[in-house]
Amino acid sequence: MRMVEEGVTFPQGFLAAGVEAHIKKKDVDLAVVYSEDPCQAAGVFTTNKVQASCVSYTRRAVEQGPVRALVVNSGNANACTGPQGVEDTIQMARLVAGELGIEPHEVLVASTGVIGVNLPMDRIAGGIKKACSQLSKDGGESASAAIMTTDTVPKQAGAELTIGDCAVRIGAMAKGSGMIHPNMATMLAFITTDAAITRECLQQALRDATAISFNMISVDGDTSTNDMAVIMANGRAGNEIIASPASESYSLFKSALDQVCIALAKMIARDGEGATRLIEVEVAGAKDDGEARTVARSIVSSNLFKAAVYGEDANWGRIICATGYSGADINPDTVDIWLGRQQVARGGGGVPFDEDLAREDLAQEVVKVRLHLNQGTGRATAWGCDLTYDYVRINASYRS
Repeated sequence: MRMVEEGVTFPQGFLAAGVEAHIKKKDVDLAVVYSEDPCQAAGVFTTNKVQASCVSYTRRAVEQGPVRALVVNSGNANACTGPQGVEDTIQMARLVAGELGIEPHEVLVASTGVIGVNLPMDRIAGGIKKACSQLSKDGGESASAAIMTTDTVPKQAGAELTIGDCAVRIGAMAKGSGMIHPNMATMLAFITTDAAITRECLQQALRDATAISFNMISVDGDTSTNDMAVIMANGRAGNEIIASPASESYSLFKSALDQVCIALAKMIARDGEGATRLIEVEVAGAKDDGEARTVARSIVSSNLFKAAVYGEDANWGRIICATGYSGADINPDTVDIWLGRQQVARGGGGVPFDEDLAREDLAQEVVKVRLHLNQGTGRATAWGCDLTYDYVRINASYRS
C-alpha cells in the first residue's frame, strides 16, 4: 500500500468540480462528485439530535443505493430551516440528477455553514449547472476547496493497494476546523474507491475506520448538526468482490481505508480554528481499547490542557485530571505520563523533570503525550489542537 496526496478523483471512474456559486462572500463554495458507474455506498452521520435535512436525506439514499453523485455546498448549513429546508435539499438532488441524466435518489446531498438560514436556491441552481458542466479528473482539488468553511487549507488523502492482481485506489476529501468533537460524525468527509465490495462490507469498514480516526479528534467539544462521512465504491478496479469481513482482501482494503481516514482526521485536528499545534495523545495499558479511547478523547477535549499547550506550560496535572473524569475505569495510583521526551508522572504522582526541555517540546508543531495506565493491553490514540485567542476571535464573528 502507498499513501498519496490525492482526492476524490484518484480512483478510476470518478470526476469532480468545485465552483463559485456565490453562497459565501468569496471563494468556491459548491462541489459535485460523479461516478461514471453506479456505486455501493455507506455512511456514518452526526449523533446530534438537531440534524439538517441533508443528513436524513443522504442516510436514506445510502441505505437504498446504488448512488452515482454527491453535491455539497458550503457557507450555509440548511439546518433548522423547516419544511423549506427539506424541499431545498430534495431540489438540490433533482437539479444534479437533471444535469447528469440520473435519478434524484442516486444523488447524495451535504451542506455546511451557518445554521438557521435558508439556502439561496437561485444561486445554488446556477452553481450546480456550472459544476456539472466542468466535471473532470482534475476537479478533485477544486472540489476539496469548495467544501471548506473556516478551514485554512483543503484536506485530501488517498491510498493505492493491490488486491489479487488488481490495483485498487481510495481517494478522499474532508472539511473541518471548528465544531469538532469525537461523536461521529465530527465533520464532513467524502471518500471514493474503485474497489468492488458489498455494501455490508463497505459499511462495516467505514464504521470501524471512523472509530479510530474521526471519532478520535476534538477541537472544541461541539458536535455539528450536519456532519457525515460517506464512501462510494464503483467497482472499476475489477477485483474479485470483497464480500466477507473475514477475507484477506477485506483486511487489505480496511487497512488502507483506516490510514486514509486517520490522515484526514489529523489534518482536521491540526487545522482547528486558531490552532498553532497538533496534540497527539497515546494511551496504553488500559483494560481494553474502548477504555483507552475514552481516556485519550477526554484529554484532547480538555480546554484547560489545550490552553496549557498553547501557553507552553507543562501542567501535567490537567492531563491526569482529564483522565480521572473521562468515565473510564482507571486506577489513579498506576498512571504514568510522558510529555514530549520526558516522563512527568509515575504511579499517579509527579517526578522531577526539566521545565526548559518540556517547554521546547510544547513549542513543537506536534505535541505528543503518552499515558500508561498499567491495567491491561488496551491502546488508542486521539488528536486535538491547542486553544488560542484566535479561536474566540474566529467564532465571535462567524456570520460576518
